[in-house]
Amino acid sequence: MNTLNRRALILGAASALPLAACGNGIGSDAGPRIDARVDSAIQFLYDNIPGTRNLMSDAEGVLIMPLVTEAGFGVGGGYGRGALRINGATVDYYSSVSATFGFQIGAQQYAHALFFMTEEALRDFRYSAGWAVGGDIEYAVNTTGGNIGTDTNSLLSPVVGVVFGQAGLIAGATLEGQRYTRILP
Repeated sequence: MNTLNRRALILGAASALPLAACGNGIGSDAGPRIDARVDSAIQFLYDNIPGTRNLMSDAEGVLIMPLVTEAGFGVGGGYGRGALRINGATVDYYSSVSATFGFQIGAQQYAHALFFMTEEALRDFRYSAGWAVGGDIEYAVNTTGGNIGTDTNSLLSPVVGVVFGQAGLIAGATLEGQRYTRILP
């Protein structure tokens, strides 16, 4: 690569950086928009997945990600924004980022909720520099009876995850590899 092409590449990347920062949400109405989407997602959970109202009332806090978009063609990724609620009030906003590699092609959108069932799990989430889904999450799924499928183990789990509202062409949304970071709306 000659010097002129390298210089053009560096200048192009440097000029794109400020444009990428334009969508960071600082000074915008992103907070109320996220809250409105979270309210809609919670209502969807209550209306379509019986048992989530009880799960919500038993949780120390809940992170609602009302819209996560994933796309991939061999290498893929996903992004979404949501809110952490404690006692029904938004206390923080978070982004969710994931990266995937493997045999995949397509795109999908879905929502998910993480119910923090213990004070320790909630504290670990809130005070980490960037929290990633690990082995301490138990999935509750909508069963054919229309209720959340939980058992004693999942109710004793520190974090219960519910994935809902899936649409798209990639089969099977999971939260493995998701990384959550606090953001300013």
